[in-house]
Amino acid sequence: MSSADFLVELGTEELPPKALKNLAEAFLQGVTSGLDEQGLEYQSARYYAAPRRLAILVEQLSSQQPDRSQQLDGPPLQAAFDADGAPTKAALGFARKCGVELSEIDQSGPKLRYSKNIPGQPAVELLPAIVDQALAKLPIPKRMRWAARKTEFVRPTQWLVMLFGDQVIPCEILAQQAGNQSRGHRFHHPADISISAPANYAEDLRQAFVVADFAERRDMIRQRVEQLAAEQQGTAIMPDSLLDEVTALVEWPVPLVCSFEQRFLDVPQEALISTMQDNQKYFCLLDANGKLLPRFITVANIDSEDPQQIISGNEKVVRPRLTDAEFFFKQDQKQPLETRNERLAKVIFQAELGTVLDKAERISALAGWIAEQIGSDASLARRAGLLSKCDLATEMVGEFPELQGIAGYYYARHDGEPGDVALALNEQYMPRGAGGELPTTTTGAAVALADKLDTLVGIFGIGMLPTGSKDPYALRRAALGVLRILIEKGLELDLGATLQMAIAQYGDKVKADGLQAQVQDFVFDRLRARYEDEGIDVAVYQAVRAVNPVSPLDFDQRIQAVQAFRRLPEAEALAAANKRVSNILSKADSSVSEQINTSLLQETAEQALADALQAAEQAAVPLAAERQYRQSLEQLAALRAPVDAFFEQVLVNAEDPAVRTNRYALLARLRGLFLGVADISLLG
Repeated sequence: MSSADFLVELGTEELPPKALKNLAEAFLQGVTSGLDEQGLEYQSARYYAAPRRLAILVEQLSSQQPDRSQQLDGPPLQAAFDADGAPTKAALGFARKCGVELSEIDQSGPKLRYSKNIPGQPAVELLPAIVDQALAKLPIPKRMRWAARKTEFVRPTQWLVMLFGDQVIPCEILAQQAGNQSRGHRFHHPADISISAPANYAEDLRQAFVVADFAERRDMIRQRVEQLAAEQQGTAIMPDSLLDEVTALVEWPVPLVCSFEQRFLDVPQEALISTMQDNQKYFCLLDANGKLLPRFITVANIDSEDPQQIISGNEKVVRPRLTDAEFFFKQDQKQPLETRNERLAKVIFQAELGTVLDKAERISALAGWIAEQIGSDASLARRAGLLSKCDLATEMVGEFPELQGIAGYYYARHDGEPGDVALALNEQYMPRGAGGELPTTTTGAAVALADKLDTLVGIFGIGMLPTGSKDPYALRRAALGVLRILIEKGLELDLGATLQMAIAQYGDKVKADGLQAQVQDFVFDRLRARYEDEGIDVAVYQAVRAVNPVSPLDFDQRIQAVQAFRRLPEAEALAAANKRVSNILSKADSSVSEQINTSLLQETAEQALADALQAAEQAAVPLAAERQYRQSLEQLAALRAPVDAFFEQVLVNAEDPAVRTNRYALLARLRGLFLGVADISLLG
């Protein structure tokens, strides 16, 4: 069967830059899915995306569907014919459905059956519908109409290219007639350009000052920006999202270095970077010490004969924004940060939980308590907690919401607050996302923990639990943040006691009954996904969860120990033995004591196990008490041989009740040793 390359390009007005890459990927997915559904084979497919176009190139697409057969089953024979052998309405209806006479239908089986061959259709007849459906399914939250047409798309369409080989596929899609005429750069090459063949698409457009390949254009920008930054003795800040957005804004990228006045560097650099990145789509430059340079890089969409005009224009545009940031910063510094709490006394945190000032006061008390537990300065933590939300009432955060915490840090430094207090105002929001930076100070950690636990307790306490994908107060993120801070910073904290303290801060605003256990379970539930991501089997998590550690750090230390234990050759047998012991003890008539009566040890194997348990206790229990869980389990691994011998040679349920009870005690002692670390019976 013959094949040829296929190209579709939809030309539009400038597409939304933040959505361009997703639109192109979805368009490719839609077209390839349509080809697969129609049985049209092809070698490869890729997308092109630029501000005014979405395109798909399919290489070596089959020119026709393969022929295929279809079998239709009808009613059973007894329902198809009456007692006299005459066809019933069911049989005649099935024949009409198949479009044939009843005599042409196979009646040899238990049911009527009709087989028909369906000849494959030419690809050129199928492609318009495939493309149309792919465009209709694009993830466009809000479609628009233009002129008097009823057609809707993300932006008004301007042209359509549809080529199979060198032949135009005649069709109309989104109010555009297909042809082979594309358009070049809006300014460098505004005239139409003929696409000579699908394979030549990218090169034909390049001659018209359009780099159609999104990935190529992105890499061009990245390399040139890095080169220009190095020439300025700096490093460019290039978040992936910003690089994608800039790539989606230009067809012929020309990065240029611009500058701003040195005086603006007195403003917190986070504010300057925020406004230049978010509003102007500039790449900011940092020096070797991570300090902002008074220069930035803009990416023009034109290769100007006088680039200085573009540079001057961008410098003129950015100046008012930097001036605004400078003004807000200076205005905010005219009054101490703490006075902002007066405004927060009138700002509601949550209708049932009080004001933002109420929250800050709760954070202050809880942070001080946490600081004492983790060996930090309680007075600094309380002070930081009291100031923690003050910057929400500043002009700077009002203009740049993403600077909450960061602005507080600068204002606290200006007010002469202790260094740890100032840092804590920013660190309270850490980690800001998955894999985000953690607090560097214990004061910051105390405030961050207090803030997150206060929110968890409060929102759970009024019954607003997260459901499915809905989590308006980001409780899952808060719980993960608590776990990361405690585990990765090696901080010891009794989570249950801390939650009780947090609950006490709310008084009667929350339903306290069962709240501590509910929140604690929610937090520890987050660990399961964390460990699965790290490649730790869920059975290991369940084995540790079964012994209910109250400290996340302790929980993690047990997890690592059990994970290491599983790799020991004795692990499988000991896990199975523990499972057997658990089953035996669960069927005991009454509670089982761990006190062993040595005079009742009748068999050699049970005497050997008792001796081995005594030796293991002396070696393993002190290690477990010191949280050296891995070494403790390594000591307990030596019990495999005496445990195996015990079960092979000793009848646990002896007829003599005293002997039976004593053997139960022996097994309870064995199980208790392992439960000092985890319930390894769950590993089996």
